[in-house]
Amino acid sequence: MDIYLPVAEMAVPLEVILGLGVAVGVISSVFGIGGGFLATPFMVFMGVPASFAVGTQAVQLISSSLSGVFGHWRKGNVDIKLGSVMLAGSLFGTVIGILIFKLLQYTGQIDIVINALYVLLLGSIGGSMLYESFGAILKRKHHAEAKRSKFWVKITQGLPYPMMFPRSNLCISAVVPVTLGVIGGLMVSVLGIGGGFLLVPAMIYILGMPGTLVVGTSLYQILITTTVSAFLHSMGNSTVDLLLALVLMVGSLVGSQIGVRITKYIKGAPARLLLALILLGVCLRLWQGLFIEPLEHFTTEVVE
Repeated sequence: MDIYLPVAEMAVPLEVILGLGVAVGVISSVFGIGGGFLATPFMVFMGVPASFAVGTQAVQLISSSLSGVFGHWRKGNVDIKLGSVMLAGSLFGTVIGILIFKLLQYTGQIDIVINALYVLLLGSIGGSMLYESFGAILKRKHHAEAKRSKFWVKITQGLPYPMMFPRSNLCISAVVPVTLGVIGGLMVSVLGIGGGFLLVPAMIYILGMPGTLVVGTSLYQILITTTVSAFLHSMGNSTVDLLLALVLMVGSLVGSQIGVRITKYIKGAPARLLLALILLGVCLRLWQGLFIEPLEHFTTEVVE
């Protein structure tokens, strides 16, 4: 059964979009990260223009972030002050990202740039996760995390504008969380992903935040950033299809319940290895579309 997307002006199979939403929900529950970095490429595989996939995915992120924020808020696991400083940077990054998006859209290069950025992002993250998960499975000892923490302490120590964050028991330069926020805002507006899989480790190893506060604080600023990004994409770029976003939301709600039930069977290093293989598979498929010439440049279809 096909449904017509009024904004994207195309028809897509309803069951495939629902299945994609279910897959995103399962990935979010099993691996503890948002599935936006996979939803956008898969929509591109289905023929949805990359610009509409990014804008629509920003709307879907709002619903997934909202439930997470409320849960962490009730437990007191949100550092409002630190999250608000990051938010200042992420809102700036979002506006800059929307302007970049509009410029690329005007020049007709938006689809190529988005696909290329996803190849770079998924390839680098998938490769590093593959190396780390193999090492964990083979029980090799790595000390990179401790060294990385000391490295960032030296880098951030002399920066200006120190601020005290009592909830996280930190005194750091405001430049650091603002910079992380800018990166997160750019990722939301240009790629349609919340960036939690990058921001969460950065908040632990660069900022030195307690692990109990990291996820809730990250979701807090992602929620507001994605809301602003979705509004700007809708009003400025006209690349948000609410019908597509609604179907994805329904599927992700079902998938999250399925993911909760199978989480106990996939844990630790094997789960990270599986996620790494998924990332690299999607990366390879995007790379193929960018660099390998198709067998048929044009296709025709007869509609009766």
